[in-house]
Amino acid sequence: MTKAESKVHTGGCQCGAVRYRFEGELGDASICHCRMCQKAFGSWGAPLVSLAAGRLTWTRGRPGEFRSSAIVARGFCGACGTPLYMRDDGDPNYDMAIGTLDRPNDAPPTTQVGVESELSWFRGLSGLPASKTSDYNSPEHLKRYISRQHPDHDTEVWPPNSPD
Repeated sequence: MTKAESKVHTGGCQCGAVRYRFEGELGDASICHCRMCQKAFGSWGAPLVSLAAGRLTWTRGRPGEFRSSAIVARGFCGACGTPLYMRDDGDPNYDMAIGTLDRPNDAPPTTQVGVESELSWFRGLSGLPASKTSDYNSPEHLKRYISRQHPDHDTEVWPPNSPD
């Protein structure tokens, strides 16, 4: 990958109804443990990366928004529900969900915030036994996992060959 290519980042929701493009260096990446992020992501917290709003373009669809507090908007896909971002009023940046990047490994978190709400079992996650999906599914069952998820790159049309 060339240096110019590394400064273009794309991403979107799970179904592909909302896609974005960001040009420039990614900002700070963090994990937020606050209770609002736990609820918004339906998880232990939220891995987020800061993107300058002026360099972010919505290339397909537009996110819906929910005001999770008096000063914070949270963006999501209205079709599939994927959490996309949080943004404080007046902030020149979006805090984008790292998992929505087509290359999420480009944004390793360097800090954790909101740790007063960290779940008691979070720090033990890396020590849990790990297995691949193929370790606990038969080859016949694996064939049934036909992904309807948008691929990790931009597409002209999505979904392809849709009967709708």
